[in-house]
Amino acid sequence: QLDESEENCSWKAIGYCGPDPEFKAQLKNHFFHSEEDDADNAEQAIGPLYKGLVHLNHPRDITVDALRRVGFHVSANRRKSVANLSSPSLVIQCDAVVVGSGSGGGVVAGILAKAGYKVLVLEKGGYCARNSLSLLEGPTMDQMYESSGLVATDDMSVFILSGSTVGGGSAINWSASIKTPQHVCKEWCEKHELELFESAMYREAMDAVCEKMGVQSEVGEEGFNNAVLRKGCQEMGYPVSNIPRNSSADHYCGWCCLGCKDGKKKGTSETWLVDLVKSGNGAILPGCTAMKVLHKKKKGSGEKVARGVVFEFEYKGSKDICVVESKVTIVACGALNTPALLKRSGLRNNNIGRNLHLHPVVMAWGYFPDAPVDSGASEVWPEKWKKSYEGGIMTAMSSVVGEFDKSGYGAVIQTPALHPGTFSIVMPWLSGSDIKNRMRKFSRTAHIFALARDQGSGNVHSPSNISYQMGDLDEENLQKGIDKVLRILAAAGAEEIGTHHNKGKTINVKKASYHEFEKFVTKESSRPIKDLSTPVCSAHQMGSCRMGSDPTQSAVKQTGETWEMEGLYVADTSVFPTALGVNPMVTVQSIAYCTAQSVLHVLKRKRSK
Repeated sequence: QLDESEENCSWKAIGYCGPDPEFKAQLKNHFFHSEEDDADNAEQAIGPLYKGLVHLNHPRDITVDALRRVGFHVSANRRKSVANLSSPSLVIQCDAVVVGSGSGGGVVAGILAKAGYKVLVLEKGGYCARNSLSLLEGPTMDQMYESSGLVATDDMSVFILSGSTVGGGSAINWSASIKTPQHVCKEWCEKHELELFESAMYREAMDAVCEKMGVQSEVGEEGFNNAVLRKGCQEMGYPVSNIPRNSSADHYCGWCCLGCKDGKKKGTSETWLVDLVKSGNGAILPGCTAMKVLHKKKKGSGEKVARGVVFEFEYKGSKDICVVESKVTIVACGALNTPALLKRSGLRNNNIGRNLHLHPVVMAWGYFPDAPVDSGASEVWPEKWKKSYEGGIMTAMSSVVGEFDKSGYGAVIQTPALHPGTFSIVMPWLSGSDIKNRMRKFSRTAHIFALARDQGSGNVHSPSNISYQMGDLDEENLQKGIDKVLRILAAAGAEEIGTHHNKGKTINVKKASYHEFEKFVTKESSRPIKDLSTPVCSAHQMGSCRMGSDPTQSAVKQTGETWEMEGLYVADTSVFPTALGVNPMVTVQSIAYCTAQSVLHVLKRKRSK
């Protein structure tokens, strides 16, 4: 909540500055630019996609003209009756329609448009221009996250964050850009009979997407949480490495989870979708929800062939309906939304919606005062000016319990982005005075989490009806992870440490004996996780339309095409055969890159007929 001066009276008490001060200055500078500078600064202020966005809530003639200028054939229904499937308000013809603009759909759309095909991108979420970002949790959750950030499994055991905006998850993720681990590629190739993942083509795809995003591993100044993780690992002798990111080494920004203020984080709205816009062959329609995929029967065989999409949008206060007629259809709505769209479209494969993996996360925290605890201490570490919410969100990670060289199913240790609202949600509630004390320490409280490569799985019945059962091994791996995280925090110099378990137990590391410390770590890390006593979070959802070589065990083929409908492809994290175990952006983009090659082959064949 903001007052008239766009401040909040609690910020000072908790050591929070609100939106990024650099962003505030950026907006002010843009406001005072002269008219002559407007053209030069438009892209910097709004972002590079503005010429390719078509907003359907504008007057109908403007919408039709905008689409025709890009080269789409558009038929408009001039009748004043309510639009329906048999009488839609618009019929748009194109080569390919892509449902979703994130790390899957954005890649496919950019590649197809750059190859010369007419591509229409439908995005359920809105477009958040740089100068319209708030960099505040409340407004951003409403504007850029699935269901305003309020998604959970049906038993409330896992709290789920998922992007819903132009750029999808890549617009609000934490920049980690890790290639598909070798042991995962091997498993997917051998156990799931998917040769793609050990092919030269897949390696080329990973290189191509990393190059497109400018992925690099250098770190200039390390932020508060990552400095703590790195130092603690070094003190304990645990492995620690730099996380490759799709941002520059000097990208010291803790607000990336609330949108990118300057385009330095290279999500799809700064890369692949820019290719689409610059090609002059595509358009992005925000605020459009796909209702179902249309199909026809193939002559001679009776097999289903995709022929486009029906979508709805808000127009003059009511729902309007349009139809896209296309040669190929690509569904990339994410692992929570894709299954429901396929089912609404008449697909009956039993694997659609099943095998959902969530990369469950549990956290622990450590408090680092910004003043020396005793008179003998001369320095404060991390440096007094560093705050828990600033700096690159992910720059360091440890695989100390990763099991990379063994089963491949363990946990990685990384750091989160927690601004005050999210911080207050995950912290245990003991009393009013206790939570105030915890909030007062907010800006100097480091958080580190363990993320499991889960063998447990769930079902997506609909985006608002998700069931999930964590496996026993997953719980054990998270417990092992929390044991290591508590030790890392203490070794880095935390004064006080604790977890998010609802008992809210803490220990003053500086005053505790060795035996007291060991007893605390052992007890807190061995607490049950599956009993709703500890908040479990998920920022990665995958596997709900998994790829495979057998239609009885999978929903899509190795090419990304569905088993049941020719010309219908899936290109998002739902196609992952299993949980991945690391941040999925490079993997989903690489799979989408390969799927785009399959689609190109089909379009070339159709063009030559």
